[in-house]
Amino acid sequence: MLNYLWGAMIIIGIVYGAINGTMTNITAAALDSAKEAVELCITMVGIMGVWVGLMRIAEVSGIIKAATNKIKPFVDFMFPTIPKNHKAREYITTNIIANILGLGWAATPAGLMAMESLKELNHDSEKASVDMCTFLIINISSLQLIPINIIAYRSQYGSANPGIITAPAIVATTISTIVGIIFAKIMAVKHQ
Repeated sequence: MLNYLWGAMIIIGIVYGAINGTMTNITAAALDSAKEAVELCITMVGIMGVWVGLMRIAEVSGIIKAATNKIKPFVDFMFPTIPKNHKAREYITTNIIANILGLGWAATPAGLMAMESLKELNHDSEKASVDMCTFLIINISSLQLIPINIIAYRSQYGSANPGIITAPAIVATTISTIVGIIFAKIMAVKHQ
């Protein structure tokens, strides 16, 4: 659906530009945007490489395991129906830790594996379980201590102080996570 929406907006823009005689401006803007997209991708790949590497070092050094033990009570509270030693718990905690550190790229594989494990626990049903919905809510609300993506975007576009967004991002993601947790718990009670 989103592809159709973007496609329609592009076609409308081109037709509008042709009618107004501004096709050269549209072409120049398209080329400038493509150049900016490539530059942004290169910047993000570098940042992603550093942080994914740090995440791997944290995993090998045992920091992830220690952090997993620290958030275990939270995972027990949010997912009481998942068996204690099930692999879904490991994937969920890895995803949460990566999101807290602002590593959305590193969080995605763990999030996908968590959903696959939760689907197995849900007997491969096409209807999402309460645990699946809860995990999705926590993942989307995504408490972040270091908003890596936004800092990188701000840096790429010449911000004088790209990291100044950190405190507002912590406040905003804390609020969204608290609201998400409350909503998930209310919905879990309603579906029991």
